[in-house]
Amino acid sequence: MRKLIGFLLLLLVLVVILDRVAVAGVQREIATQATARYDLSAPPEVTIEGIPFLTQAIAGRYEEVNVAAGAMTVSGIRLSSVDFTLHGVTAPLEDLVLRPRQVDMRAERVEGTVVVPVETLNQRAPEGIEVKVAGDALNISGEITVLGQKVPVKADLKVEIAKGGLQLTPGKVTLGGGIPVPNPERFINYRIPIGKLPYDLKLTEVKVVPEGLRISGEATDVPLRG
Repeated sequence: MRKLIGFLLLLLVLVVILDRVAVAGVQREIATQATARYDLSAPPEVTIEGIPFLTQAIAGRYEEVNVAAGAMTVSGIRLSSVDFTLHGVTAPLEDLVLRPRQVDMRAERVEGTVVVPVETLNQRAPEGIEVKVAGDALNISGEITVLGQKVPVKADLKVEIAKGGLQLTPGKVTLGGGIPVPNPERFINYRIPIGKLPYDLKLTEVKVVPEGLRISGEATDVPLRG
């Protein structure tokens, strides 16, 4: 009986070790493929959720995989954080072990968030305009130049997802100096282009956060290698 118990304990330890070794290998492969496919400056941090991992590996399906890519620059726009959750990742265990470079890894659905920091908002703003976060809104202040004269201006900013990026439009514009300016908002309108994001993420929502703008997006049937 003692030998049997000892054998079972040893088997359990080996299964646990194998479980952790296997999960590390798949996480590393997903990070490697993401780095190569999207030309990332450094491999992202990948975490496969769910224990035991081997039951997912044997089935060749991983229900939730978190990918934290950190800061990156996309089409000249600096993003301070980029995070993804991959749902329903399929990758046959045999292919992962024997043919890791040819395995067809795919996610049924991807959810992601990226943060456009205030520094980026200011870099893209019209000259003389400063953007600040005020609670759950964006405010701007500064000066616009009209007919060679500088006019103090304040306004709040409405942010919308537009084709190819974000559209920032002022509202409640307040002018100083007593200089009449027709349609002053036209001097403050501007866009922030958001290029192709990893995993072909399509933007769905934008929200003001203390760091700047947090953009959410999603994609379906996403290949993870190639």
